[in-house]
Amino acid sequence: MAVPKRKVSKARRDKRKANWKLEAPNLARCPQCHALKEQHKVCKECGYYKGKEVVDKTAE
Repeated sequence: MAVPKRKVSKARRDKRKANWKLEAPNLARCPQCHALKEQHKVCKECGYYKGKEVVDKTAE
């Protein structure tokens, strides 16, 4: 069984955790209304995805 020879200091241990950070979502322009939307998702403004209307926004 693997056992460490020496205690890992807090600084050395915490260096591994330093690169866990949130990233901003990738945004793309909607080809229909040109609003910013998340990639591979239905546009919240117009309801279109890949050139087809998926959600009817006129009823709301």
